[in-house]
Amino acid sequence: MTTTTTKFSDALTSGKWVLTAECLPPRSGGAAAVKRLAGELPTGLDAVVVADNPDEIQGSALACAAILAGEGRDSVLSMVTRDRNRIALESDALGAASLGIGAVLCLSGAHQSLGVCPQASGVHDIDSIQLTQGLKTLTSQGKGFSDRSTDPRPELLLGAVAHPYQRPLELNLLRLRKKIAAGADFLLTQAVFDLPAFTEWMDAVRAAGLEKKVAIIASVLPLTSLEKAKVLAERQTYGPVGAAAIARLSKASDPLGEGVAMAAEAAAQLKAVPGVRGIHILSGGHESLAAKVIELAALA
Repeated sequence: MTTTTTKFSDALTSGKWVLTAECLPPRSGGAAAVKRLAGELPTGLDAVVVADNPDEIQGSALACAAILAGEGRDSVLSMVTRDRNRIALESDALGAASLGIGAVLCLSGAHQSLGVCPQASGVHDIDSIQLTQGLKTLTSQGKGFSDRSTDPRPELLLGAVAHPYQRPLELNLLRLRKKIAAGADFLLTQAVFDLPAFTEWMDAVRAAGLEKKVAIIASVLPLTSLEKAKVLAERQTYGPVGAAAIARLSKASDPLGEGVAMAAEAAAQLKAVPGVRGIHILSGGHESLAAKVIELAALA
C-alpha cells in the first residue's frame, strides 16, 4: 500500500471499519456551492469520494476535491479514462497529490451515449486497469507513462470498482485479480440491491483469498423517486437496480423515505457480510441523504 497520512489511509491500514460517501461536484462556477455540499456531508466520514461526470456534465472533480480538502475533508478523486488520455490523467494525478488529495479512484466510465451528451467523443486511450497500473508505478517508482522521473513521487492510495453481479464468477474474479495486481488498495462495489447475489460473489472472493489483499467497500444508493430509479436502472450508472427495488418504490406512499430505508437496510446487512471492510454511500447528487442512511443503519 502506498504511504499516505490521511484519515482514509489510516482507516485502511489499521483494519478499522471504513465509511465513505459520494459527492457530485455542483454544476457551478463558484466554490461556495462546493462548500455548502461539504456542510451537508456527515463529519464522521473517513473520506468523500468525488465523482467525475458519471452521466452528466458536472463541475471539475479535481477542483471539487481540492476545495473539500481545504474544508478539512479527506477526498478520493474519481478519474475516468473515458474523457482523458494518459497525459491528462497523469497530470491530474500529480495535481491531486500536490493539492493534498490522498487517493484516486480509477474508472473507465459509463459510455457517453448513456449520458446527457451522447454526441461527445470517448477517449479511452487506456482503461481503468492500465490507469491503476500506471499510477501505481508513478507512486512506487516515480516513473510516469512516459517513463520520465517524478520527484518527489506523489503519495496516493489507488482504488478501483468491483462489479459483484457480473457472471460467470470465474471471469469476474479474473478481472478482480487484475485490478489487485495492477495496484488497487481498495475496491468500491457497484450499488448493492441484490444481497443474495452480492453474498454469492463475496463467498467466491473469500474462497480465493482476495479480501485479504484489498479492502472491499460495499456501496449502497438511496433511491429518491420511482422515476429516478427507472432512469438509473436503464443507464446502470451505479450498476443494476433490479425489479424488486422498482416494485417496492412503486408501492410506497413516500418514495424518497422508502429509498433511504432500503439503502439503510442494505447497509446494515452488508456490514455483517464477512470480508466487507466498509460502506460507501452513493448520493446521486443528494448528499444530505448520507446522514439519514448512517443514522437508520446505525453505521456510526
